[in-house]
Amino acid sequence: MDCNWGTELWDQFDNLEKYTSWGIDFLERYTKFVKERADLELNYAKQIRSLSKKYHPKRSREDESRYTWCLGFAVTLQQLNDVAVQREEFVEHLNTQIVFELTRYIQDLKAERKSHFQDGRRAQQHIESSWKQLESSKRRFERDCKEAERAQHASDRIDIDKTEGEKRCSMKVRQTAQQKRQSAEASRKDYVASLNQFNQDQRQHYHTLVPVIYQRIQDMEERRIERISDAMRSSTEAEKKVLPVVSHSLDAMMHAAESIQPRMDTRQVVEVYKSGFDPPGDVEFEDYSATMRRSISESSYLDNRTEGRRQSKKLWPFIRKNKLLTLLSSPRQPPPPPPTSPSPGGLANSPQSPPLASKEPITQRLNDLMNSSSRTRKQCLRSLKRGLSLKLGSGPADCSHLPPEQRCKKLQTRINSINEEIQREREQRDALLKLREVYKQSPQMGDANSLDPRLEEVKQNLQRLEDELRRNQAWLSEVNSRLADHSRRQSGSCGINSQVTTPGCSNLKQMDNRSPASRESPDGSYTEDHSAELHFKSRSSEFDDDLEDEDPLPSIGTCKSLYPFQGQNEGTLSMVEGELLSVVEEDKGDGWTRVRRNLEEEGYVPTSYIKVFLDSSAKGFVQSSRLV
Repeated sequence: MDCNWGTELWDQFDNLEKYTSWGIDFLERYTKFVKERADLELNYAKQIRSLSKKYHPKRSREDESRYTWCLGFAVTLQQLNDVAVQREEFVEHLNTQIVFELTRYIQDLKAERKSHFQDGRRAQQHIESSWKQLESSKRRFERDCKEAERAQHASDRIDIDKTEGEKRCSMKVRQTAQQKRQSAEASRKDYVASLNQFNQDQRQHYHTLVPVIYQRIQDMEERRIERISDAMRSSTEAEKKVLPVVSHSLDAMMHAAESIQPRMDTRQVVEVYKSGFDPPGDVEFEDYSATMRRSISESSYLDNRTEGRRQSKKLWPFIRKNKLLTLLSSPRQPPPPPPTSPSPGGLANSPQSPPLASKEPITQRLNDLMNSSSRTRKQCLRSLKRGLSLKLGSGPADCSHLPPEQRCKKLQTRINSINEEIQREREQRDALLKLREVYKQSPQMGDANSLDPRLEEVKQNLQRLEDELRRNQAWLSEVNSRLADHSRRQSGSCGINSQVTTPGCSNLKQMDNRSPASRESPDGSYTEDHSAELHFKSRSSEFDDDLEDEDPLPSIGTCKSLYPFQGQNEGTLSMVEGELLSVVEEDKGDGWTRVRRNLEEEGYVPTSYIKVFLDSSAKGFVQSSRLV
């Protein structure tokens, strides 16, 4: 049914004014709702992005690229970050396409509503003014009619009861009654004119002006409602566009979860940690009663006892290796001296390069450790475990300190890397040779002899890489031959079942167990020489449990790098000139200071390369620790 506010609601001006005001308030409330929802969606996207960034690995690790469960979790974090991106795009649509547009539309709507209702009020004031004029002329006509009627009654009464004195006044009363009748007639004409004018204004007001004004107000209200509908539809469509992408991300997360293969990961663990050693054989029975049944001299008895003790060494799986001894038994590597010509930044901070710190023997640090308090001792032990072994020299070039399997993998990785470097050097050599031929054919392009130093350098690099490749291949062949020997021993005639019944195999096994190679520990050391271990065993065994503590050390100050440093050895930390780092441990006299970057990267840098600023509280704690 078609409805028109101008005809249906001609007398509801005040109610329409209240209704349109409430409609604008509702539109403002809906705009505020969309804005708050956009804020919630934005906070959710930021929190999701922050969560993904928090659990995403800060730097690539080989372990996390090897196992399927690590890869699955990485895919989940990446897809979660994509979900956050989609939510942020949805928020941007809400803010730009809905909130901003509705805010501007509300201002225009208020101005339009004000204009329409001002026109309505002017029309209402005009009809009310016309009505007041009609009422005034009507009252004036009524008053004049009553006065004329009273004057006529007075004139008629004088004509009936005339006396001699009244006859003289009758003419005057008659004239007054005539004037009153004329005045009443004029008021009547004025009333009729006012009535006709009011009726005309009223028809124009209720049939022309009010329908037009109310129709404009109705159109304005319909546009407002349509705008709300468009905003709701737009927000819903924007969210529906996000859902397929979110669904795709969820599918990717599901696929990542389904791609996890426990069996493959467990095989990877075997590949990573397999040592290649044979399990230890059976322990022989040592008959001590034989010496009691025969008469021997005191000297021979002592010799036999000493020999028996020397042969009854423990096998390496049952020896608790002293961690402190391992850290202190390797040669130390001094820090590099500062650059002779520092960079401008370092020169500004320190005009003279600081002298290299004096070297302190490890034994003296061990004595300080034993004489210190329990709290300081625990921190020193942490330092020894975390950093001292990293400051010591690297392992042998042939990786003989590694178990056979790990040594084989390490050498193979090194050979692959050397082959890649050789390929790059050969490509560079070929390019230089081609360029030299071009220079020879076209001398105007360049001097061919200028390439000879570079070619000589490339040739030397190739020679060095090829020599290194041959050395590593020889070491790899040696490891493979040892592994093949182990495999042949395991698959030989002396199998697991025949070890119990065949005496020959038992003798071979005894000989094999007594050989130094069979008693080789996983870290490449033998268990026959325990003199160094026994020397420190009594003083350091009580601290083995403390070495297991891996809590991060607190920062005791800050430092600024004076020179760039490339940490090539394991345990050192690279830094650039002018970088600010946190100091974790002061220089103990060996020329190294332990620093930390971003609560993640930690290592040692040369003390002469940095300028240290210790906190007052940390400085007092260090001094008190040294006094203890």
